[in-house]
This record gives sequence, C-alpha cells and structure tokens, in this order.
Amino acid sequence: MDRAIVDRTPLPPGRRILVVSDIHGHLPFFQALMDKVALAPSDILIPLGDFLEKGRDSLALLRHLMELSQTHTLRPICGNCDELVLNFFETDEMDRRFFDSYLPRHPESAIRQMAREGGFEQLEDLPRLRADLRAAFPREWAWLKTLPTILETEHLVFVHGGVPSLEGMERLERWRCMKNDDFLGQGHAFDKWVIVGHWPVTLYDPRIPSAAPIFTRDRKIISIDGGCVLKADGQLNALILPSEDSEDFTWTAWDGLPTATAMDAQKANSFPINIRWGRAELELLEEGDELSLCRHLESGRKLYILTDYLRREGDTVWCEDSTDYRLPVEPGDRLSVVRKIRGGALCKKDGVTGWYFGRLSAASTT
Repeated sequence: MDRAIVDRTPLPPGRRILVVSDIHGHLPFFQALMDKVALAPSDILIPLGDFLEKGRDSLALLRHLMELSQTHTLRPICGNCDELVLNFFETDEMDRRFFDSYLPRHPESAIRQMAREGGFEQLEDLPRLRADLRAAFPREWAWLKTLPTILETEHLVFVHGGVPSLEGMERLERWRCMKNDDFLGQGHAFDKWVIVGHWPVTLYDPRIPSAAPIFTRDRKIISIDGGCVLKADGQLNALILPSEDSEDFTWTAWDGLPTATAMDAQKANSFPINIRWGRAELELLEEGDELSLCRHLESGRKLYILTDYLRREGDTVWCEDSTDYRLPVEPGDRLSVVRKIRGGALCKKDGVTGWYFGRLSAASTT
C-alpha cells in the first residue's frame, strides 16, 4: 500500500493563492479562468489534482502546467486521475485488472494522447506501450512523479479527495486521499481549513443543482469541484485567498456558456429536485422532441426532462443531471444559458442551474 506524500514546505507569505481543481484536460477553460483572475507571477497557483483524463487536452494541459511552473509559483497536488497516468508509467500491476478495459474505452486518455503523438498507439501489448511512453515522454513522467498527495501549511491543508484526520497523514493510504467520494458527507471537522476537489459539488444537494464551491465554516472544509467536463452545466472554479493566513475567501468561475440578460422577474419554486449522477434512473412516461415527461424512480417525482439528456442501457432509462428548479431572477440579471427550448431556457446564475421562463436578451459569448 503506497502511503500519502505530505509536503509541508511553507507558502511564501503575503501572496495571493489561487486553487483550481478537476480541470480534466480542458485547457481552454483553464486558460480563460486564468485570464479572468489575472494570474500573475507573484501569485501561488495550486492545481488541486485531476488536471488529466476525461477531457481532450490532457497532454497539452500537462505541458502547459509544466511550462507555468518555470515562470510562476505552482504547488500542484496529485489527483486520482493523475495517479492513474503515473501508475501506467510506473508498473504493470494494473494492466489486466484495469488498463485492459479502461484504455480501449477512453481514446481521450492522456496515455493514448501520448501514444498517438509518438506514433505508436496500440493496445494489444501494454508492456511495449509502457516502454514506448517511458522513452518518449521522460519529462512528463518525471514531473508527475514529483506530485505530493497533500500540501499542509500553518493554516491550510490541500488534498484532492480528503483525509479523515490531520494526525499522522503520512500513514494514510495515498489512493484513498485522492479518491475519497462524498467527503462532506462523512462528518469530519478540522482545526485548520481543508480544501478538496474530486466530488462534483452539485452531487451534494438533493434539491438545487449548484456548481459553486461549498464552504462549511463550522467544519473548516471547502469543496470546489465544479464538474468541469463532466456536466453540461459544469464550470471550472477558482478559490481565491489573499494570503495563506487569511479567511477572506472568494471565488470565481468559468463555464464557457453564452450569456444573456433577464428581462422579467421570476420566483423560485417550492420543493425542487436535483437528479444527480448515480441516482438518476427514470420511467419514461411521454417522450417529446424537446422535453419528456418522466418519473424519477428514487423519489417518485414526475417532471419534464430534456429529451437530449435521456440515456438508455437495455431496459434501463436514466438521465444526465436534471432539475425542475426555477431560478429566482430579477430583471437585469446576467444568466449563463445552458439550453434554450420553446418558451424558456435552462440557465445558470451564480453557479446555480435552473429553468427560466421569462424573456432573455440576445445571448452573447462570455
């Protein structure tokens, strides 16, 4: 069992800290977000893991971070997806029980991106592929090997998934610190701030879908994974700290969606539902061209779901993250537009997703 690697090198005092998690190979989102926060060489940038896999630009993003580390102060943390790529370089232990099935199903994987670039993409001989990658990408391999599991400072702990305690963190299993699902649901509380990603924050609320960071001040946990790449309405969040010893947290995000101005007021509805990954099985009652009437099997609720969001696997019907929540909106509010339908639109306001049935100005790109 590999133990957690804990980095306790102090952060330079008095400098702004930017924390970004779960970029998942979306280089344009990362670049746009860094432009939005005006990343400067004086800043401390902490990529909080899972910058690789699932997106189409993993290799380009990895190299971009490597280049940034030459000109800026970067303190990257390893996530479970980054660990998978590193694991393929390091050992053949997971070939038959994981990579044999994973790599054929994921052409966007950083491993296959490297193989295509090197001109030796083949999956029938993984030991040969590993040898080819080691020879062709020594710099990328070496950089991934430097990533710690945990960064601990005087007032802060940064870890991709989460930890059960701040005592004896070097004895923790490395993988469980990175892939720690539903961390906020485990009841932990700490005496210094623990900042995590990994689990898209929209999965926590059964009523209202929100990609905004969650601040649990009584337990000193901040969860910032906005579902970038994974969700149609996902976003890449940046947590901003004025300095290491400050609790004046702010955040901003980039979702790449067109925006429009609301022209009419709308009130939120009572008792909305947020249908989330893993809890999204449906009974299809009436299929339509834009919206389909469904019964959510877990809750028994009937609601209309975007037909494009329906998925079928044999006799099972499920959906991408869906909601019947109506956003509270005032005229003049700027909304991100996820999807337009006749008579309304699925929109976002301050990271929260919901339906808006008022008039919208012409949409423009953000």
